Amino acid sequence: MTNQSAVKPTQSTVKPTITYDDFAKLDLRVGQVIEAQVPSWSQKLIEMKVSFGDEIGERTIMAGIQQWYQPSDLINKKFIFVVNLAERKMGESVSQGMILMVDDKDHRAFKIELPQEASVGDVIC
Repeated sequence: MTNQSAVKPTQSTVKPTITYDDFAKLDLRVGQVIEAQVPSWSQKLIEMKVSFGDEIGERTIMAGIQQWYQPSDLINKKFIFVVNLAERKMGESVSQGMILMVDDKDHRAFKIELPQEASVGDVIC
């Protein structure tokens, strides 16, 4: 006889199936972090100025990754960003997109750094 109370079901992290048209709405681009800082008013966020090239320009992106990274870990590096996400007020700033990162089972954030050969502003497909 097994002890059923010792086995706790976990909530699934699998999200609902979407159509290709849903996925195609995302504008994923290569962005290069040109500045990064920890806002004085936040214990969680890093504020980044990100270049997306001539077509999009520069955007401010906020990320709750201060627990794992310092601003210097991000500067001059290229990552994947969602650039058509609605702006969102975060503390005293406004985020104009989102950086994509890995969220492991322990809810640690891992960077998905792109090679320097990836061109700023390129579309991720």
